[in-house]
Amino acid sequence: MLEMRPDCERCGTDLPAEDPGAFICSFECTFCAECAEALDDLCPNCKGELVDRPTRAKQHQAKSPPATQRRFKAV
Repeated sequence: MLEMRPDCERCGTDLPAEDPGAFICSFECTFCAECAEALDDLCPNCKGELVDRPTRAKQHQAKSPPATQRRFKAV
């Protein structure tokens, strides 16, 4: 099951599990659409392809909650 990380690793934008617009690589590094585009759809961590992350309906989040640990690190 996908971790469904809550934010963009590059800019910190919130990425709720139920909303479209998040992009992930095969290691689940997570980026918003704007950052994925700026990165040419290549993960800066592993150089893997960034693809659309599927959404998780709110009705399933109680049983299968999305992650809460944020990955963005302000510089």
